[in-house]
Amino acid sequence: MPIEDDLFEKLRVELRRGSLVLAVLGALREERYGYTLRQSLEDAGLPIEEGALYPLLRRLETQGLLTSEWREEAKRNKRFYRLSPDGEAILAQLLGEWNAISESILRLTERNT
Repeated sequence: MPIEDDLFEKLRVELRRGSLVLAVLGALREERYGYTLRQSLEDAGLPIEEGALYPLLRRLETQGLLTSEWREEAKRNKRFYRLSPDGEAILAQLLGEWNAISESILRLTERNT
């Protein structure tokens, strides 16, 4: 793999990491369990591996941004996640920050033609 590809991949992963937090918080405005959350992220163009999703969910719950509960559905126990009130507030703040950053990047990278 050429060095440019390796560098691009490292930078892409770094860029996606913060974006995925925002995407997960946004998706969990609606209650979901892990599989349906992964599907909704993938359907939106942001696939995530189980090995990355579940530690992220645990971290966000530990930070007080999510709540979860075990329930039986289709004869299986599933853990359902949802934004907490603190998560709602943080999501709103992060979306404001995301929009400001996005606008700045667009201004900085627009080509004057």
